[in-house]
Amino acid sequence: MIRPDGIGNRLLAALPQADLDLLAPGLEMVALAQDEVLSRAGDPIEHLFFPHSGAISLMIDMANGQTVATAIIGREGAIGSLSLLGPSPSAITAVVRAAGTASRIHTSQFLAAFNRSPSIRHAIQIHASAMLTQFQLSAACNALHPVQARMARWLLHLRDHIDLDVLPLTQEALSQILGVRRTTVNVLMRNLRASGAIRSERRGQIEIDRSRLTAAACDCHGTICREIEEIFSMNTAPIPLSGCSG
Repeated sequence: MIRPDGIGNRLLAALPQADLDLLAPGLEMVALAQDEVLSRAGDPIEHLFFPHSGAISLMIDMANGQTVATAIIGREGAIGSLSLLGPSPSAITAVVRAAGTASRIHTSQFLAAFNRSPSIRHAIQIHASAMLTQFQLSAACNALHPVQARMARWLLHLRDHIDLDVLPLTQEALSQILGVRRTTVNVLMRNLRASGAIRSERRGQIEIDRSRLTAAACDCHGTICREIEEIFSMNTAPIPLSGCSG
């Protein structure tokens, strides 16, 4: 078993070795492929994923077929932790937006360790607090801010998680994240290209200028970043979100 300081996921890295050893028999490293669905709304949550790299968006699926993103998760968090509240089906769809790797464990194995370890329970509590903060601020942003500022914010959040200025996103994925039509995304992209916030766009790749994109985004990007980093910095190992402090 690797030591915590060799682990890329912040929640796992925060655990004492003895508590990490409780999870070790069930943990396996898996690849996360772009556009892979890790959990789907309405289905049972069978696994928890602790990303080491990449980025996953949490999506709400509306009855009319529309979708909107409520959060983005990377190496600071976990996917599937709500399964610990009981055997209810997933309320969200988790989609890989940037490929990476993760430690995966079956929910029953994680729950057994969760019940035995105060440290594991504390780590999940930290994660839940950070997620609730992101949900609340994203909801306010979606209700109050123009869609172009919101799109810039989501692009910056993805950039923070993968630490690259070339983002693996299609316009179709952006329309799903923002809950708007593809034609609207096309207009927004054109506006951001004209301002220099987007340098180029090729099929499935968007190259950004981070400083200009930051100027185009609403203040929610910085607020969400600071709030989540404050929650984690007080409680876990020092693996910051890439880009958040820069």
